[in-house]
Amino acid sequence: MKNIFFFILFSAVITSGCVVFRSGQAGYEEVYEGSGAGYRGLIHVQVRVSAGSIVEISIVDSAEDRFVGGIAMEELANLVIEYNSTDIDVISGATATSKGFLDAVNNAIMGYE
Repeated sequence: MKNIFFFILFSAVITSGCVVFRSGQAGYEEVYEGSGAGYRGLIHVQVRVSAGSIVEISIVDSAEDRFVGGIAMEELANLVIEYNSTDIDVISGATATSKGFLDAVNNAIMGYE
């Protein structure tokens, strides 16, 4: 009985040093990719998640107008990061681009949640 107790204790001590980092833990980051249909075509994004929060969104590829759609996507990226959510309003005048961008971010983090 004494040997079994020490074996269990020894196993617990050894395995306690083996930590598998999962999303939401401090110091753990993952990058996800997704796409959504914008006004002029697909919008491809990369979303970096650290400790359970969205910390960066990069537009990988987009055919959207850089002065209307580009500005809207930058503003949306800032809002998504600020609120850590895609449940935000679209940008007026760039509705299709906004929806496509938010869909791309949602598609990227779908596997994360």
